[in-house]
Amino acid sequence: MTTHQRRRLGVLTSGGDAPGMNPAVRAVVRTGLYRGMDVFAIYEGLQGMVEGGDLIRQMSWGDVGGILAKGGTIIGTARSAAFRTREGRLRAARNLLEHEIDSLVVIGGDGSLTGTNIFRQEWTGLLEELVERGEIDRESASRHPSLSIVGLVGSIDNDMFGTDMTIGADTALHRITEAIDAISSTASSHQRSFVVEVMGRNCGYLALMSGIATGADWVFIPEYPPDVDNWEDVMCEVLLRGREVGRRDSIVIVAEGARDRNGNPIRSDSIKTLLEERLGEDTRVTILGHVQRGGSPSAFDRNMSSLLGYAAVEELLNPQPGSDSQLIGMRNNRVTRSPLMYCVEQTHAVAEAIANKDYERAMDLRGSSFRESFQIMRTLVRSLPHDPVPGQRRMRLAVMHAGALAPGMNTAARAAVRIGLDQGHVMLGVRNGFVGLIEGDMYEPGWMGVSGWAAQGGAELGTNRKIPSGSDLYAIARTIESQQIDGLLMIGGWHGYQSVYRLFCERPNFPSFNIPIVCLPTTINNDLPGSDLSIGADTALNSIIDAVDKIKQSAVATRRCFVVEVMGRYCGYLALMAGLATGAERVYIHEEGVTYVICWMIWRT
Repeated sequence: MTTHQRRRLGVLTSGGDAPGMNPAVRAVVRTGLYRGMDVFAIYEGLQGMVEGGDLIRQMSWGDVGGILAKGGTIIGTARSAAFRTREGRLRAARNLLEHEIDSLVVIGGDGSLTGTNIFRQEWTGLLEELVERGEIDRESASRHPSLSIVGLVGSIDNDMFGTDMTIGADTALHRITEAIDAISSTASSHQRSFVVEVMGRNCGYLALMSGIATGADWVFIPEYPPDVDNWEDVMCEVLLRGREVGRRDSIVIVAEGARDRNGNPIRSDSIKTLLEERLGEDTRVTILGHVQRGGSPSAFDRNMSSLLGYAAVEELLNPQPGSDSQLIGMRNNRVTRSPLMYCVEQTHAVAEAIANKDYERAMDLRGSSFRESFQIMRTLVRSLPHDPVPGQRRMRLAVMHAGALAPGMNTAARAAVRIGLDQGHVMLGVRNGFVGLIEGDMYEPGWMGVSGWAAQGGAELGTNRKIPSGSDLYAIARTIESQQIDGLLMIGGWHGYQSVYRLFCERPNFPSFNIPIVCLPTTINNDLPGSDLSIGADTALNSIIDAVDKIKQSAVATRRCFVVEVMGRYCGYLALMAGLATGAERVYIHEEGVTYVICWMIWRT
């Protein structure tokens, strides 16, 4: 074994595969090389570390080219029974030392991360035993007194504490949403019911969020079983009432780990039988299975994985003094670091709480956003809203769009209308943006009037870029007074913001403008204040990467250079994030401009 000056890093993917693992591997390899390290890929996960040989290979910059759009993991993954034994970990330690590797980035689930942390804790003892056996020399052991590990969570279930999103979860949610959208169209055509089973083990994230995204009619998750023993009667009554008020299909989503309050599994086939026998429904079961796990990663998974891979290498190079193994995750849209084993312990605590039927604790451990999403889902799946509370003041709240069209406008309007109605208020839909507010063109859409909007593009209420001025302001004031509007929700873009600000500035002249007015940022450009991510930007980004992935196939085949222009006005978000997600050679954004240095780089390239 030869001595070396450069630090050596190993990267491996372990456990179940997840879309986004390849972008993470790419980021680790290229960041490590850029920072002056030698980087090795350990093929076939922990088993590859045990077997060694050709399964541990040094990587070059080009070895990870073109893998951003690929699903799964190009370096393979496997669950290793051998690594669970001390003898297996001894072989793994020897194989790492043969390549002078003493730093690892592990991309996997809680089992893989727990196993490698045990490996780290045993490292000194393993090396001492290898020295005593004569399999390594004392000098080699002394050069690598410790093993550094950083974990990234690769799991479509989104079931790990310490990160809001795990690698692969967003892509899996895309797969489920696309499948249910397709199922809904055939279900509606035949007035059928479908029971859709999704993955998730002890985590209901995929079931919960796909239920909200698709407008499902009932959702079962393991963290919070039905809160009544006669849940079968309640579900059938809700679904029947939905049919009576005009719903043509019924979609029930079941997480694979769902159960009732007594711990009995709730299975998709039993729900099918229930709907057929109780309601006489023509019911089908769809188990999505591994289609959720495969395929090209979404823009979010590509970009998040790239950021996490970069941060993992930086953590290895600049660890905090005395810190244990770290988990690199994403919280509140920011890269964060947390003690690895604390995150694993909290993750296991959720499963323990479910097993002990302590569902309140399970929900608390999932976090406030999970609980809030669950409450929203429970409201949206109702067939009709709750009756108003006697004596309650019923506010008249208007919902409208303004500015350019963006995907998600209908979904947001549907949620606002139903939540407002469920809380006992009167909800008004304003047609055609501020033009409708000027002309008094509005109506009460009602609960079923927004049915089916969750998956629809466009804007059923209509939108435009009209900014009120002059006599328009007087007309709006008259509309607010005549319709007795108590609050206004504007779901829209920059022109909507400008219009709302105009009303705010005119409050001294028009007292009727002194009502609560809320702006919900909606623009594909992602250039509005008040939010890291505007409604519509993620959909636009996915549309861009789908197009660029196809363009790259032609570019590679014909050795051509393609220049791709994207929207954004004066904001480079779409260009920047699309460039990161697709592996673009150059990205030019308004914020940076095109300088003489950049032009020289283009010419040199």
